[in-house]
Amino acid sequence: MAKFEDHKVFIYNSLKGEKEEFIPVASPNVGLYVCGPTVYSNVHLGNCRTFLSFDMVFRYLTHLDYKVRYVRNITDAGHLENDADEGEDKIAKKARLESLEPMEIVQSYTLDFHNVMRSFNAHPPSIEPTATGHIVEQIEMIQTILDKGLAYEVNGSVYFDVKKYSETEDYGELSGRKIDELMEGSRDLDGQSEKRDSVDFALWKKASPMHIMRWNSPWSVGFPGWHLECSVMSSKYLGNQFDIHGGGMDLKFPHHECEIAQGQAANGVKPVNYWMHGNMLTLNGQRMSKSTGNTLLPDELFSGSSDLLDKAYSPMVVRFFMMQAHYRSTLDFSSDALTAAEKGYKKLMAALETLNSLEHKAGTINEAVDAEITALCNKCYEFMGDDFNTPRTIAVLFDLVGKINTYAAHGVIEDISQETSNLLTQSFQGMVVEVLGLSPEEKSDSGALDGVMQMLIKMRRNAKLNKDFALSDQIRDELIAAGVKLKDNRDGTTEYTVDN
Repeated sequence: MAKFEDHKVFIYNSLKGEKEEFIPVASPNVGLYVCGPTVYSNVHLGNCRTFLSFDMVFRYLTHLDYKVRYVRNITDAGHLENDADEGEDKIAKKARLESLEPMEIVQSYTLDFHNVMRSFNAHPPSIEPTATGHIVEQIEMIQTILDKGLAYEVNGSVYFDVKKYSETEDYGELSGRKIDELMEGSRDLDGQSEKRDSVDFALWKKASPMHIMRWNSPWSVGFPGWHLECSVMSSKYLGNQFDIHGGGMDLKFPHHECEIAQGQAANGVKPVNYWMHGNMLTLNGQRMSKSTGNTLLPDELFSGSSDLLDKAYSPMVVRFFMMQAHYRSTLDFSSDALTAAEKGYKKLMAALETLNSLEHKAGTINEAVDAEITALCNKCYEFMGDDFNTPRTIAVLFDLVGKINTYAAHGVIEDISQETSNLLTQSFQGMVVEVLGLSPEEKSDSGALDGVMQMLIKMRRNAKLNKDFALSDQIRDELIAAGVKLKDNRDGTTEYTVDN
């Protein structure tokens, strides 16, 4: 029996503003789409939190035996500097400033993004499409929307007609905004815009002579609007109506609102059943954002090079730190919080290693203990099923750590049934490794270190025998400076210690 048949999942649906039981369109198949990065700079930790949150969602649904197709796009064209369809393309601007081809910028920062996600032990998506790889499909969707009378062409650019769409549909339903207020609040007073209403958004923009990235279309040589790519790629790979769409809460309006309108206009159905939005990662109490410069890069965190931190922290510690907060809550970075997370992470991984080394011993069953451990294991699934509540799940895992450490003191798992022992191992391992995505940190190779030390000891001994006392003292002094002390006795140097 598949696990999802035993464990229900409830998702907070941003579209409804409440938790709803998750019922896939075509169970056991699940379609999950997440808005990926615009690759014009290094990915910062605020971005990482969003992608790690949905990596966890992907992991848990997969853990429950759903067959998940996870699509996460790469925006490599069409993302202008602001949401008013004005300014330069972010990637083209970076290419111009660095005197590079746009695709060099895309390649460089896509590789950086993949490397960072790999360091965090994030699963790659099932499909990772790009905007530039789907220009033909974007042109086709624009033409469909035009044919239905929900878009218009002006001077080679095509705009979505929000007012016309709103005659039958609720533009603003996701973000809770009212069309009349939107139109009044964003009214174009200077009369220079080619849009019919300032709330309308671009499906295709005619390229200026200076615009680097451009493609042929029936309307002009230009480029697609930023909102369009996600509608095209999600429907192509997941269908016109799919299960879950995720992203940061900053994308709710206008990006996701426009996606809903485009999907409904082109395909006649609302594209997504469950909208999920992750909350912000803050730094010094302010949202991390490339546009404000209030960012912290993963490499700065891993190396400890940032003045904002007291020390370096490993990717697994940072991942655990992020999992300690619910994906819909804000999370503020500080050295104290990361140090506390580091201790918790090590405690959890030590218990996992201990659990995997223990064997079950048949004997008298303590019914109360047996029932308690079973209940704790079931609580993990209950909390994960409650809108992916990782902090409450982690709290239960630490309750299980106490049980595991008690068994470690006896050297065996006893006083519970074999079935409960199996449940303990499967649940603890499943939640820590498969769902939270935690793995042991790489340990230093003590064997290799010892080999190097023995070689240096031998070099120092030979230097003494050759009366090269300057070299002998240099080896000793440089090892001391590196935190290694040699222990000399009448038989020569036989031992060393390393300061932690």
